[in-house]
Order: sequence, then structure tokens, then C-alpha cells
Amino acid sequence: TKCAVERSDNTLTITADDNMKLTQLHDLLRQNFASRKVDAKALDFGKAENASGDSLRQVVSIKQGVDAELARKINKAVKGSKMKVQISIKGSELHVSGKKRDELQEAIAFIKKMDNDQPLQYVNFRN
Repeated sequence: TKCAVERSDNTLTITADDNMKLTQLHDLLRQNFASRKVDAKALDFGKAENASGDSLRQVVSIKQGVDAELARKINKAVKGSKMKVQISIKGSELHVSGKKRDELQEAIAFIKKMDNDQPLQYVNFRN
């Protein structure tokens, strides 16, 4: 039996003999991410394809940053909620600014309640 996980930049390539071993590798990856306190939603499993011999190969991309579609969705939802915060999209980040820390915490709670298919991090509070 042969199973392998190769890493290059933001992608992982999983190679396994059969579908059962492939799903076991999925579980191992999720456990590894959980032990490092990283949300498993950051993994984007591609379609399994046939590799050399009878083995299967699957490319798993690791999501980093916020894609433009999700950023627009969050921006629209927060503006629709009439919160007193401003959101600006800068590259793969969303910058939320408000006059009071309570307003920022309210915005974070609102965004956490949204059903996002991507984990988000919240950093850099300033007074």
C-alpha cells in the first residue's frame, strides 16, 4: 500500500491506492489542522483523478485571504444591517473601521453568524 502527501506552496497533493485510503487521508488532514487550531474549512478538496497504476491523486488547495466574491457578500450584508462601521476591501483582506470597539465587536459577531464556507481571522484592534 502506498499513500503520500506532498506539499507545494498553497496546495497539497494526496496520492492513495484506493478511495478508502483517500478518505482516511482526508480525516488525517482535518485532524492535523484541528490540532494546530486551524479551521478545516480552509481546505478545498479537488476532484479525485486516476494517477499511475491503480492509484488515485487529489489536489487540495489551502484557502488564504478572502476572495472577492465573499468580500462583496460580507460587505453587502454588513451595510444592510445598518451598523455604524465602514468596510473596505484591500486585496485579500477586509478592513472594518468604526468609532467604538463595541461596534467592531458587534460587526465580528454578525460576520461569525453568517454561513461562510471559509474560516476568517480577526486581528489588529486599535483604540
